[in-house]
Amino acid sequence: MPDREGFPPGVPCWIDLSPPDTDGATAFYGGLFGWAFENRMPEGGPRYLVGRLDGRDVAAIGTPPDPDAPVAWATYVGVASADETAVAVREAGGTVLMGPFDVVDAGRMAVCVDPAGAPFNLWQPGRTRGAGVVNAPGSWNWSDLRTTDPHGAIGFYGAVFGWMAAPTDLGDALMWQLPGYGDWLAERDPDLRARHADPSVPAGFSDAVGWLQPVTADDGPSVWHLTFAVDD
Repeated sequence: MPDREGFPPGVPCWIDLSPPDTDGATAFYGGLFGWAFENRMPEGGPRYLVGRLDGRDVAAIGTPPDPDAPVAWATYVGVASADETAVAVREAGGTVLMGPFDVVDAGRMAVCVDPAGAPFNLWQPGRTRGAGVVNAPGSWNWSDLRTTDPHGAIGFYGAVFGWMAAPTDLGDALMWQLPGYGDWLAERDPDLRARHADPSVPAGFSDAVGWLQPVTADDGPSVWHLTFAVDD
């Protein structure tokens, strides 16, 4: 299982969940994926339970600030400056619901919503740079935007993060790409470029940071959706 040492700006870097039943959620995901949990908050207050595989951070389950809020996994996109990116979110038509604010010395974050209503978070790394393992069985694999306004999403996320949306062979789905991301990865994994050059790998996959799936209002609200890697 390869280590992951940080993420460049513009790449999703972390996920967490705030369910009303944190004990039930940790029992479920611990049993499903083999995560061991470690509370990163002082005892006696709200909990932030980080799930770990082989000693590396994978995701977190925390006490919800509002127990009546809808339950969904949150995706954090890494940024060089949470303050500057929050300005870009507003200028592109999105909303900043909270922050930016410091999370002790772990980093600086903001809670945002895109113009179609899909929530996402910004993460400016401090001591915590993001997930320590991804794309391995039992870990986070992709974050996919399911949106009722794909054209608007392309403009918004392009303006905020520099993403491009490339067509694929998967119906209406588009591939989010961050130009240069594949080169950043290849510098850290000498075998990666060769794997991406395999004829079975879609063109441009090395720069992929997620997927965009158009949906209708009948499918539900716009939302960031997750997949996890598994053995079988």
